[in-house]
Amino acid sequence: MKTSIATVSISGNLREKLDAIAKVGFDGIEIFEQDFIADTGTPREIGNMIRDHGLEITLFQPFRDFEGLTGDARKRAFDRARYKFDTMVELGADLILVCSSTHPDALGGIDRAADDFRDLGQIAAERGVRVGYEALAWGRHVNDHRDAWEIVRRSDHPNIGLILDSFHTLARKIDPNTIRRIPSDKIFFVQLADAPLIDMDLLYWSRHFRNMPGEGDLAVNEFMRSVAATGYDGPISLEIFNDQFRGGHPEGLARDGYRSLVALMDDVRRTEPDVRIKTPEIPARIAVEGVEFIEFATNGEDAYALAQLLKSMGFAHAGDHISKKVALWQQGDIRIILNQETTGFASSAYITHGTTICDVGLKLDNAKATAARASALGATTFEQPVGPGELNIPAIRSVGGSVMHFIDDESGLSDVWSVEFTRSVSDAVAGAGLGKIDHVAETMNYDEMLSWSLFYTSIFDMQRTPMVDVIDPDGLVRSQAIKSRTGAARITLNGAETHRTLAGSFLAESFGGAVQHVAFATDDIFETARIMSENGFEPLPMTGNYYTDLQARFGIDADRLNMMRDLNILYDEDASGAFYQFYSKPFAGGLFFEIVQRAGEYDGYGAPNAPFRIAAQKRLMRPKGMPRR
Repeated sequence: MKTSIATVSISGNLREKLDAIAKVGFDGIEIFEQDFIADTGTPREIGNMIRDHGLEITLFQPFRDFEGLTGDARKRAFDRARYKFDTMVELGADLILVCSSTHPDALGGIDRAADDFRDLGQIAAERGVRVGYEALAWGRHVNDHRDAWEIVRRSDHPNIGLILDSFHTLARKIDPNTIRRIPSDKIFFVQLADAPLIDMDLLYWSRHFRNMPGEGDLAVNEFMRSVAATGYDGPISLEIFNDQFRGGHPEGLARDGYRSLVALMDDVRRTEPDVRIKTPEIPARIAVEGVEFIEFATNGEDAYALAQLLKSMGFAHAGDHISKKVALWQQGDIRIILNQETTGFASSAYITHGTTICDVGLKLDNAKATAARASALGATTFEQPVGPGELNIPAIRSVGGSVMHFIDDESGLSDVWSVEFTRSVSDAVAGAGLGKIDHVAETMNYDEMLSWSLFYTSIFDMQRTPMVDVIDPDGLVRSQAIKSRTGAARITLNGAETHRTLAGSFLAESFGGAVQHVAFATDDIFETARIMSENGFEPLPMTGNYYTDLQARFGIDADRLNMMRDLNILYDEDASGAFYQFYSKPFAGGLFFEIVQRAGEYDGYGAPNAPFRIAAQKRLMRPKGMPRR
């Protein structure tokens, strides 16, 4: 598979873009004319620089407003084309993109356009270059790839072919299966872009909201399956216009792009027979069966306070590591690790962030295969020395520089708790009914959300849910859940746009910490809350106004409402079921725990309660404007 990306897709100047694109493994680039013109090198020097990076120029673009002109305007269009062709020869590029005209004086007509391209093909052939015609979704007369193909077909010239772009086809809701009828040798190039479904002007949508395949809502997989069915085996390229990406980190954007292409083509290979595009053989996505453990990096008084909090929640000190200052706390299927080592990764995380969740372990069917897929998709593997008696558990880097370990039964990695830990019988506590981890909430800057959403959905068999707005008294936080198909594993991504929000202040206070809170599930939240209260647990206090409003909205029985008020339990419901939740007070700079109970088929996270929960948390934290020290 020959992978390519348009230079317009990532931020930086041309040289910064080339460094990033080459580093993550792309084979080639579409050189966008603006990037080329802005560089100080001559066309020949720029072409050599590109090849010195191990890249080839897969496409030179764009050439606009060519077909359908008359008189002097037509002559000028051909003169411009000759100049571009000569520039391409100097660059060492052999294919140019001509997009369908938006010129106000352009005339319509399939035959007229075909005649123009036949003449253009002859000029291109004299210089050894080819021309690809693309139907812009907002083209004046041609805005459908079927019409563009008919023009190419009637032009009947070997140097004239079709360029297909997923956005232009899917944005206009054109059936991508119509591509299957196009001969593969006349498809000169394929561009891919995804986008969120937004009802807006097509040009504005395209220029500001495109994203990587798998980050949006368009049927890019179906589009690419149709292309592959023709027998096409040429470059697969990304052309992304996105305001957010324009200010992003070039290498990170390039890595996301490469990850999206490899994951997409792996999906196509698995669903479309007889694909001629040779794609990397990588393991399939594997379902996540749950969260195996949560590890805190902590020390000193913080570690003692956290242990006391866990004890009040019904957790028992279940064991200690055979050689490290690492304690295991457990309740039901929930395992919490408190790592107080003064060397190694956890120590570095503590020095950087303070008490923080530095590691999340996922339970899945095949740890080795998951690690191999993650590596093939550009994830950064994590390793540190393994001591005597310790298991070598596969791991990768995750959000905020944290670590994610993979544990399965088949390889024996799930025996880590009996192999690496001695059991403790001290500090035995009666459990409070917490059975499993319902979800893990990760906090990040808003402009990182698409990247981490792609990270989870491309590596694991997980699905995105629609993004929701969480109203903070001091701003807006975007939240999106990623979950396994069964709901056994759930991760919420919370994107902060300002440090004034609770999520944003957590990032600032922790110097980019990852997980801000963990939610534990119970089957009887009232009994759990009572037991925890008897153990000395102090819940996040809610206002009386909240419960008055709750009764008005849902007509809750008075006795039940009083119990909820006494125990500070929050409530939500929808057509599928109900949701109960309560919280710990914030600790260690903004971390907190949540206790939840799902009733019926409720699949959300209590989003309507978030503004009240955030307001309550902020009342207990450092006042606005007060410095940390």
